[in-house]
Amino acid sequence: MLADIFRREEQDGKFSHLVVPQGRNIPQEATNWDWHDEARAKELDEAAASWPEYGIEAPGEQLRKKGYAITSVKEMTG
Repeated sequence: MLADIFRREEQDGKFSHLVVPQGRNIPQEATNWDWHDEARAKELDEAAASWPEYGIEAPGEQLRKKGYAITSVKEMTG
């Protein structure tokens, strides 16, 4: 799947990522945060168990349930 990836700075120099299918807007529940473009039209395998480079677990399940996938708090990377 082609996806757009956004990044947000968290505390202590860590970052979280939000991945949405290409062309979709950031979901309303996430727009109150300061998300910045990181990549556009990146090929990602939604059947993968995780996207470790983004700290995202069960991306396919998240996409089905919410329409987007987001970094797990325990997986935030610095």
